[in-house]
Amino acid sequence: MVGVGENLLAAAMVTLPTMAKKNLPLGPKEGPMLIFGGIYSNLPALQALQAIAEEKGIAPENIINTGDTVGYCAQPEESIQLVRKWGIHNILGNVEIQLRDEVDDCGCNFDDGSRCDMFSRQWFPYAQEQVSTDSLAWLHTLTDHLTFHYAGRKVAVVHGSARETAEFVFESTDWAVKEASFEKTKSDVIIGGHCGLPFHDARGTHLWLNPGVIGMPANDGTPRVWYVLLDDSEGDFAFSHHSFAYDASTARAQMLEKKLPPTYAETLVTGIWDNCEILPEAETSLQGVEIKL
Repeated sequence: MVGVGENLLAAAMVTLPTMAKKNLPLGPKEGPMLIFGGIYSNLPALQALQAIAEEKGIAPENIINTGDTVGYCAQPEESIQLVRKWGIHNILGNVEIQLRDEVDDCGCNFDDGSRCDMFSRQWFPYAQEQVSTDSLAWLHTLTDHLTFHYAGRKVAVVHGSARETAEFVFESTDWAVKEASFEKTKSDVIIGGHCGLPFHDARGTHLWLNPGVIGMPANDGTPRVWYVLLDDSEGDFAFSHHSFAYDASTARAQMLEKKLPPTYAETLVTGIWDNCEILPEAETSLQGVEIKL
């Protein structure tokens, strides 16, 4: 007899082909760390975050990008080149996998015929045209997951989950779904991306942590975008969520100039998503409510 948890796990599986996941162990890390993801080709946001990291004195080797460097906005090639030049750690998002493998869709796990799916048929071909052969070659060097040890805890960095790159995991997602990734990685902390919203969820000794994304606001009615800091200065594993403002008006203008989806361009300045198709009911009910973490 199949249990409830198993049914939930099956429901969360996505349609991307199953591939062997590569993990890159970074070994022990110490000092402040900055974790972020979802650049989504938003170069102004990425430049603003780089300035924040430099102001805080966080070295590139202590900065991790959870993937989807490429996405909805206007500067995919420039965003890839900046993270390469910056020298930070990067893992593959589903968009990078699809670009690398020359697949015709973004692999975001959107329902066929949905608004998200319709808009992806505009921005993904644009990204394919813009990303250089050199950048595509670099994508082939990236790993699916990273692991490291920090303040006595094993940390795994994934994009969606440890099982599927494009699996949506939210704060409200049943713990049984999250537990599968802890079992697979044998980790104490999982840092994930993909879902676009910052949150943390702890059960016992396990912590699921999502930094949110910097390329799009968090559907809370503000143009702010999000990242996470890790801190071991007191000898324990500590984390804090942070938001920042950047030149969203320029990013919006660039999208409109390139004839990318205008409602996504408006989201950059309004902080409201065009739709809540990917969101569970709990997260949908919070649209327009300012996040306080």
